[in-house]
Amino acid sequence: MKAPQAPRGTQDILPHEQPYWDLVRSIAAGVAADYGFQRIDTPMFEETGVFERGVGEGTDIVEKEMYTFEDKGGASITLRAEGTAPVVRAYLEHGMFKLPQPVKLYYVCPIFRYERPQAGRFRQHHQFGVEALGEIDPALDAEVIELLWTLYARLDLKELSLQINSIGDEKCRPRYLDELRSYYRAHLHEVCDDDRVRFEKNPLRLLDCKVPSCQGIADRAPHSAEFLCDECREHFAGLRHGLELRGLDYHVNFRLVRGLDYYTKTVFEIWPAHGGSQSTIGGGGRYDGLAEQLGGRRTPGIGFGTGIERIILNYKQAHPEGLAPPAPDVFVIALGSAERDAAAQIATELRRAGVATASTYGDRGMGAQFKAAGNSGARFALILGPDELASGQASLKDLRSAATDGKQLAVPLSHVVAEVKAQLAS
Repeated sequence: MKAPQAPRGTQDILPHEQPYWDLVRSIAAGVAADYGFQRIDTPMFEETGVFERGVGEGTDIVEKEMYTFEDKGGASITLRAEGTAPVVRAYLEHGMFKLPQPVKLYYVCPIFRYERPQAGRFRQHHQFGVEALGEIDPALDAEVIELLWTLYARLDLKELSLQINSIGDEKCRPRYLDELRSYYRAHLHEVCDDDRVRFEKNPLRLLDCKVPSCQGIADRAPHSAEFLCDECREHFAGLRHGLELRGLDYHVNFRLVRGLDYYTKTVFEIWPAHGGSQSTIGGGGRYDGLAEQLGGRRTPGIGFGTGIERIILNYKQAHPEGLAPPAPDVFVIALGSAERDAAAQIATELRRAGVATASTYGDRGMGAQFKAAGNSGARFALILGPDELASGQASLKDLRSAATDGKQLAVPLSHVVAEVKAQLAS
């Protein structure tokens, strides 16, 4: 019988990979706190309508990629397909619109989409995202983009480019979509099958097609910026002013539309040097009509999502030296049953004092235990042999310093914790 494997498009995050995840999550939480965002956690699954009404029935996510099932009560349930709609649902459900606005929230969570796995893209991936609800000021858009850029800067990611666009709103976008359809109608015989479907259901997505034969047609398409109403034009100018005030270079990309129906006005993405839009690290935009689509009152909002797997992929490229897994402070080495009993008690005292402590198990010789201590990366070895136990002492050896090679410090058993902590501090 073949041994089971992780489902296609998923991965096990093994111990040697965890330092990267810890680093990204820690820095992300710190950046979010610096910008006044508080954490929110929503359920791993929602009523399917949250995504159908919010994301849009004509999108690839809803039509092709959602994990949807009927629960035992007959309700249609969908695993979290994206992060924004659940947060807006929670904002409405818990009356957060009564709080001082904007309400600034962040999350770290798994996202589930049935799509073709590739480098940095999984059917279960993890996302850091922020949502700021209740404010229309384009200065907030610029601040949210700055937050994402700051995250990447603190991770020392290299050669990134910020792409921005405005896709208008429900007042001015219909005229643009009419013009876009009129342009594409003459080219329907030249575009891919997916684009012919988008032409009917979601024409804005025509600009986002990745098929090479469709690129030239999309490049010559009308620009949304030429059809913006006064409000959207002023908002886009305010966004650009805010980015310039913050010293953020950007490129206005008229083909940038994002893949979800709820976006209005601002959309943005951050790309690495190689790969362009197909390797987007993070992106987002404004969604001023989403709360209304979910049954609440009209509430402006702006946010982004960035995949942690994609961040780690780029981090490893920028830092090929890698990250070392956490190492114990002390490795306890003991010979004989009496010594092992004493070592177990000392290890417990060290751990209770906040000192990371490791040891071997079973009846291993001194050489094997020292080898294990070296492999663990421990700073110190604490040695308990018959002579040490008889004299009421342990030997402390610095494993990382060549200057102390072969030298061991005798420490009374009653002072082991204090001496180890003193040595670590020095």
